[in-house]
Amino acid sequence: MAEPEASKDRIPPGVLLLTVGTGFVTLTRAMTLSFLALKLQQAFGLTPMMIGFLLGFGSLTGAIAGPFAGALSDRTGRKVMLSLVLGTLSISTLVLGLAESVLLFSVAQCVAATAMSLYGPLSRALMSDLCPERTRLKYFSWRYTASNAGWVVGPLIGIGAGLASTPLFIVGACVYGAMALLLYRSYRPATVDPDEPKALRPSVIASIREAFGNSALVYFTLGSTLFVAVYGQWSATLAPYLVENMKDGATIYAYLLSINGLVVLTASAFTRHMIERVGPLRALVLGSGLLVVSQLCFSVSDGLAGFAASMVVFTLGEILVVPAEYMLVDSISCAKNRGRSFGTHSLSAVGGFIGPTFGGAALELLGGSAMFLLFAAFIILGTFFLFAGVGKQR
Repeated sequence: MAEPEASKDRIPPGVLLLTVGTGFVTLTRAMTLSFLALKLQQAFGLTPMMIGFLLGFGSLTGAIAGPFAGALSDRTGRKVMLSLVLGTLSISTLVLGLAESVLLFSVAQCVAATAMSLYGPLSRALMSDLCPERTRLKYFSWRYTASNAGWVVGPLIGIGAGLASTPLFIVGACVYGAMALLLYRSYRPATVDPDEPKALRPSVIASIREAFGNSALVYFTLGSTLFVAVYGQWSATLAPYLVENMKDGATIYAYLLSINGLVVLTASAFTRHMIERVGPLRALVLGSGLLVVSQLCFSVSDGLAGFAASMVVFTLGEILVVPAEYMLVDSISCAKNRGRSFGTHSLSAVGGFIGPTFGGAALELLGGSAMFLLFAAFIILGTFFLFAGVGKQR
């Protein structure tokens, strides 16, 4: 008997929770963690190079942990892993708000960044588990839009309450903790086959070895790493650049955060339909072109208007690239290996270390123009890697 049309269009259980929850997670991140670069510069007096290294190091540890967490979620279930990640994020955010020494602050930031790096691939893998293939792009776009809704409101809350103020971190810790409890006590997703004996499931190490044997996945991960180096931690390099070179640079930076989120909210539906129409590879080419143009525009901007226009171009490129990347990874995964596939792809979070570290060094030693040109080169090279990955699929 054919499945009723209404049943086909019904939102899968858990998708709404993951979508709304991601929005709140990002809102909390935007009003707290996105201002860490400014706090490290203003409260602790660190240089752009040191700020870039510290903020990028958490992404590096998250990238290393990603394949293990993804493969482990294939065995234990993704809901448990996500709940643990959110609980860790709650504790580390609380410590960030209370820390008075740069050492404790840096350790807590590293733990928080690692947890945030793990949250992304695990939540995407869980959403992919819950959605039929024909609707995944739509729900990935919903999740991405909800995530960026937080970037619209969060920075404004951060400005109103005081940049990186202690009460914001306490509130953020409560939000993460509540999300962990809600997720853990909610529905029971079928991410692990209950009929398959646990002893027959591949070990974590075997799963990781199998994932790295997939040439297409390796190339996708290399390409995404260079993209993430540009858009994954852009706040860690752009914030110090604006503060040092622009009057009211901190305020301009906060406005750019909100512009980034606002463009995502207004343009995501259009870009989703474009990806459906032209395919993920062509969308990636267009998105990478926009990202390169945005870096060139950033390098010559000298005021709020120029930076705002550059951010619009940057964000349009980002919202074409991100969902298209996810679709490419999803196209080479299945229910039993989705955790390890997205977990291995989360190694691209190394870009969150490469971007701030090398970008911060270029900013400090050679100036802003050199930094933006370096990021443009990353995008061009990353595009070649993604093309190579598609070639390995055929």
